Amino acid sequence: MGLGWKLYGDGSAPPPGEVVRPDERLSWGRTVGLGAQHVVAMFGATFVFPLLMGLDANLAVMMSGVSTILFLLIVGGKVPSYLGSSASFVGVATAVHASGGGIAEITGATLCVGVVLALAGVLIHLVGPRIILKTLPPAVTGAVVMLIGFNLAPVVAGTYWPQDQWVALLTMVFVVVATVLFKGFLGRITVLLGLVFGFALSWVLDAVTGPAGVPQEDGSIAEAFRVDLSGVAEAPWFGLPDFHAPAFEASAILLALPLVIALIAENAGHVKAVEEMTGEPLDGHMGRAIIADGVASGLSSAVGGPPTTTYAENIGVMAATRVYSTAAYYVAAIVAILFGLCPKFGALVAATPSGVLGGITVVLYGMIGLLGAKIWVENRVDFANPVVLVPLAAGLIAGIGGVRLSFGDLVIEGIALGTIITLLGYHLLAWLAPEGMKPRPLPEPRPVPER
Repeated sequence: MGLGWKLYGDGSAPPPGEVVRPDERLSWGRTVGLGAQHVVAMFGATFVFPLLMGLDANLAVMMSGVSTILFLLIVGGKVPSYLGSSASFVGVATAVHASGGGIAEITGATLCVGVVLALAGVLIHLVGPRIILKTLPPAVTGAVVMLIGFNLAPVVAGTYWPQDQWVALLTMVFVVVATVLFKGFLGRITVLLGLVFGFALSWVLDAVTGPAGVPQEDGSIAEAFRVDLSGVAEAPWFGLPDFHAPAFEASAILLALPLVIALIAENAGHVKAVEEMTGEPLDGHMGRAIIADGVASGLSSAVGGPPTTTYAENIGVMAATRVYSTAAYYVAAIVAILFGLCPKFGALVAATPSGVLGGITVVLYGMIGLLGAKIWVENRVDFANPVVLVPLAAGLIAGIGGVRLSFGDLVIEGIALGTIITLLGYHLLAWLAPEGMKPRPLPEPRPVPER
């Protein structure tokens, strides 16, 4: 089960060129320190995403710890990864809220996605990881990831940014500049640092300029302080987070199911990244990793938390430290569970000013969308081929532009419709195309000769 760790050398950090393997550990003091780094790395995104979905941030942080432990047990400790709140579902949650649904319908939909993801992992484990590339080629997965990010643009423009445009602007500028100027570990937690900066800025503006004008739903302007910490003072230090049972609504489930494609691609990419870093062949564990993420997402959703996914932030910590020990992840998971049992922390997260969220999300959502373009570039997708270009163009415009298909009371739009058009269109055209037009990656670019 991957619970026995051999002490690496004398327990100190590895010298240049050496690594600490998943089944090894440093001294327990250093392992606890690494676990704390993993907590900080995942923290910002893990509580921001449920906050944007309308879910309990305390429960999200606690379930990230539970999910990580479950993941490590299922993969037998072979794939060191941390499972935090998934960004992919923010758009689905927004669409469900807009259609009159609540958090129960959101978690019901994400629970179904977790089940389907786990079943897909079983299939991948049985037939091998090649099925991923055959069914979900980079052209399709890149388009779906792009849909997920860019579909959220109206949320920023219509919900968060107008609440306090100047705080949003300055927070955005801070995150952008910090991402470039901050190096190493600080450069990987700029979202968390942006939250702290925006919170502090809002508090200073409240003290200096007084209340801000906040737009109301009826078009009026109400005066209110940006930061309200009354809930933090009233919250206890220890207590259980808010659990709730999921509800199952067909329209919400259909809206969320296309995200399985993005989650499979994300998990597979992270497994390959860990494989490259550790030098251990992990293709045989890819199915197990996807099963584990599906099971963890289903469990989290079943009690009212957000779905989970493996975190690139924590992979970055491993790359920087060259310590791949799963012992550090168990420490991080236990710390996250303890944080989730502190309602005062949850109240502090809930007090985040909307203007701060506006500044962060305008960067965050764009980055999610551009990850799709990154998939295209890295896999040399050939957009000169109409078999690739036409279905992706149609799917992106339909998904981002709000095109709707109605079948009685059932409406398919947004990410769901864009994914269906992209996936079916791509495979249909690839099947109909003559041999010379079958999609193939572009050739490797030739190196420019030095003069």
